[in-house]
Amino acid sequence: MKRLSIAVCLLLMMSVQAVFAAEYSVGVVPQFEARRLHQIWRPILDYLQQKTGHTFKLEGSPTIPEFETEFEAGRFDFVYMNPYHLIVANREQGYRPILRDVGRELFGLLVVRIDSQIQKMQDLEGKVIAFPAPNALGASLQMRQELHDLFGLQIVPRYVKTHDSVYLNVLLGQADAGGGVQKTLNRQQPQIRKALKIIHKTRPVAPHPIAVHPRVPAEAAEKVTRALLALGETPEGAALLAKIPIKKIGRAGLQDYEILKTMKLERFYVKSR
Repeated sequence: MKRLSIAVCLLLMMSVQAVFAAEYSVGVVPQFEARRLHQIWRPILDYLQQKTGHTFKLEGSPTIPEFETEFEAGRFDFVYMNPYHLIVANREQGYRPILRDVGRELFGLLVVRIDSQIQKMQDLEGKVIAFPAPNALGASLQMRQELHDLFGLQIVPRYVKTHDSVYLNVLLGQADAGGGVQKTLNRQQPQIRKALKIIHKTRPVAPHPIAVHPRVPAEAAEKVTRALLALGETPEGAALLAKIPIKKIGRAGLQDYEILKTMKLERFYVKSR
C-alpha cells in the first residue's frame, strides 16, 4: 500500500510538471548561414531549458523575407530581430521586446573606394548605391531615409543580398557607394577594409531585441528574461551571448525603439509576400 502511495505521488508530480512545462518556438533573423546560427543559439537554448523547465525549438528561416513573413504571421513565440522588424512585429502581432544589447548602439555606414572621386554626400546624386536586403535597418532602411531626408538625394539602389557583396560591389566598381554596418565591415579581410573609406554614419539606435509574442504567459517570459540576464553575468555566458552578438545584455522596452517611428521608415520598407 505504501509503495502504491509513493507511485501515485510520483505520477502526480510528473503531471504537475507536464502542466507547467511548455515548448516554445524561437525565431532568429538569418544574419548568418543556418549551421552557424544553430551553433550560436543551441547552447543558449539548452541553458534556458535547464533554468526554466521549458523546451525551446529553434525555427530556421532560409531568407530574411521568409523570416519576415513568419514573424508577421506570429509563428515564433520568442524572436531575435532587427529593431525595425520589432516595430512591424509589434504592430502586426503585438510582440514586445524583453531584452537587448545595452552595451552598444546600432548605426549604418556608407563606404566608397579609397580612391573614389566622391568626397561628400552631395557627390552621390544620381549614383548607384549597393545595399544588402531592402529591410536591413542600418545598412538599408536608415541609410536610404537619411540620403532622402537629410541630403535630398536621388540615388539608384542596387540590392545585392549580403553585406559582403555590398563591399565587393563597391571595390569592383559595380556601385559608387555601399551601405553596411561596422560589425560587417570589421570582419572583412584587411585588404578590403583598407581599400574602403567611410563617408557617412547614420543616427545610432538601440540594437536588435529579443521579443516575445503576447500568447506566451508573462511568467514564462519573465523566467526567460531572468535566466538570460543571469547568463550574461558569467564569463562563459557572456562569451555565448557575444556570438549573437550581444555585448552586454539588459532589459528592453518598446520605448527604446520609439525613435524609429519618427523616421517614417515604412516609405522604404519592402513588405514580404
